[in-house]
Amino acid sequence: MDTKPMISVLMPVYNAERYVAEAIASVLQQSFAQFEFIIVNDGSTDGSRNVISTFNDRRIILIDQPHQGVAAALNTGLKYARANYIARFDADDICHPDRLEKQLNYLLDNSEYILVGSDVEYILENGDFLFNFQCIAHSHDQIMEKLYFYCPFIHPTVMYKKESIINAGGYATNAHNFEDYLLWTKLANAGKFHNLSEPLVKYRLNSTSVTIDEKWRGKRFRKLKRAAITRGAVTPTEADELLAIIQTQNIDKIKRGAYHALCGKKLLADNYQPAKARHHVRKAIQIHPSRLDNYLLYTVSFLPERWIAWLHKLSPNRL
Repeated sequence: MDTKPMISVLMPVYNAERYVAEAIASVLQQSFAQFEFIIVNDGSTDGSRNVISTFNDRRIILIDQPHQGVAAALNTGLKYARANYIARFDADDICHPDRLEKQLNYLLDNSEYILVGSDVEYILENGDFLFNFQCIAHSHDQIMEKLYFYCPFIHPTVMYKKESIINAGGYATNAHNFEDYLLWTKLANAGKFHNLSEPLVKYRLNSTSVTIDEKWRGKRFRKLKRAAITRGAVTPTEADELLAIIQTQNIDKIKRGAYHALCGKKLLADNYQPAKARHHVRKAIQIHPSRLDNYLLYTVSFLPERWIAWLHKLSPNRL
């Protein structure tokens, strides 16, 4: 690549053999073409690397490293990135064709902004539509009002100025499962934020992802996370406890149960399809018959749509 790219697309990969080809293709087909595509293979043990190697595009820069986790993989990618703007992306998601163009134009037209995200279209493991998700805030003022209560960005939708991220110290490798949220709080005084009010990414829920519904993580995990976000840092003791919680839950049974329960919730509250919702909730119950919340969710699925909407409004279930 002879000329400096305008954008560095940064995508970590860990055991994403099933989805990574579709993710890569969606980036290579972007309407804006002046980018480099940094793919960090974070010690995958499946066929992910072989799939990546089938793509012959000079914009792709493949970096291999031992498995260290998503935050370390992102920090590695940042070291190699040559562009001033970084577009985050995940190996199981799909970019809309004009995603890079729209976000770059926004940042170029609004120099005081350092980060822009977008709404997303959630899809199931098989790619079927689940629901359209609107960010909890779009304007900078709205985002700042909610920053320390909810994570305002869907991580694989963001594009940001590389310099701002480097100055903030990059991703904290000890902020297990919320390295992005902690970073946003560190950027709070560095410039302005925005979310575009249109879906630019298809965000895939899948049962192999490290990210699960935080209700399944438990109260202790959420308490530790809240303390770290409020403080702006994770202590070594907190990091050890967070990792221990995740490791006890990072098993196929728990992740599959969490996936089906979450799909059931969304097929009721955000895309009212009670029959499909019950299908997923039944699977969650079969996997985890001791979880009472799944039985409650199954019962609620028989209520009229307006009642479910009312219950959801009383206690919104933000992802």
